[in-house]
Amino acid sequence: MTAEDLTEFREHVRQFCRAEIPRDWRRAQTGATDAEFVTFQQDWFRRLRDAGFATPHWPAEHGGGMSVARQVVLFQELAAHDAPRVVLSFVAIHHAAATLLGAGTEEQRRRHLPAIRDGEIWAQGFSEPGAGSDLAALRTVARRDGEDYVVAGQKVWVSGAQYADWCLLLARTDPDAAQRQGISYFLLDLRSPGVRIRPLRQATGESHFCELFLDDVRVPARNLIGAANDGWRVAQRTLGAERGLTMLELAERLGNAGFRWLVESAGSSPDPLVGDRLAELEIELTGLRALCRDLVRRHEAGEVGPADASVVKLFYSELLQRMTDFGAELGGVAAHTVIRKPMSGGWESGAWVLDFVGSWEWTIPGGTSEIQRTIIAERGLGLPREPIGRTAG
Repeated sequence: MTAEDLTEFREHVRQFCRAEIPRDWRRAQTGATDAEFVTFQQDWFRRLRDAGFATPHWPAEHGGGMSVARQVVLFQELAAHDAPRVVLSFVAIHHAAATLLGAGTEEQRRRHLPAIRDGEIWAQGFSEPGAGSDLAALRTVARRDGEDYVVAGQKVWVSGAQYADWCLLLARTDPDAAQRQGISYFLLDLRSPGVRIRPLRQATGESHFCELFLDDVRVPARNLIGAANDGWRVAQRTLGAERGLTMLELAERLGNAGFRWLVESAGSSPDPLVGDRLAELEIELTGLRALCRDLVRRHEAGEVGPADASVVKLFYSELLQRMTDFGAELGGVAAHTVIRKPMSGGWESGAWVLDFVGSWEWTIPGGTSEIQRTIIAERGLGLPREPIGRTAG
């Protein structure tokens, strides 16, 4: 692809942004009701889809096929024009799609991929009370009964479940097997009898996360993803999407609009320490964006290492905390008086204290920072599990 092609595409995206981004959407989404949030998100997703921008990372035959270079330009321009985040369909277009494309049957892909592009909303039911970071310790059970599985248990930290149609679900199907070998992966229709959803109010005032209660819910066996008891392996594909490809857009937003707001918060401060800190963060952001672009290129070439996605997830989440923390410091008392932020803004609301509190979400779900460091050490660097110098005795 030539530089001229990219320049033309960039102008195409800019025209889309000028014509389609709803004016003053941040004000309208601050204090919005759930119904207003859903309507806004569905409308914005349709605009992106109709322009070919909703699922650029999907294969061409399923409505994607955009080159990495164009994806970078797309996310740069969406960030520069302060476009809303695709919050409601995030799990659907990234986690569910990656799982279906990598491990789903042809029937499952035909059923769900077009529906996702039409607005089908998904949640992810992995973590449980007492089995969040230690995912293999999950206790939700699924018992085979004829053509169905009967599922009983509880999930927690299920993002957006109150709005979702379907859920990616892990459950234990062989209680006698080793922890990772006895888990299966299901597609759960959240309208099924026996499903109960309870939103959890967070420190930011939002209710992004939910508890999911499953009381003998019947899940058709055709909704099993992969083989029975092979769910742990399939789940790694889902988590790989969460930690890897999804970071490209987030990194571009953090390095574009996020850093711009940080500079604006600093104003014309004469304090050299402020300038030094901004320079340090800009260097880190440049590295993060380059790392994410390289990850996507190597993913397309089939050259991704076993710990590469963990490196990106760890880098992004901890840099996000440092940036929002510094933003809250720069904002002073005024940054502490904001009590609401736009529902469609994700972390990037400009309400620095609320954004900082919310940033801690990123170092916990999908594997804590401690777990990411362990993955990097063991799978990336080949370090032993046992501490060096320890001997059996």
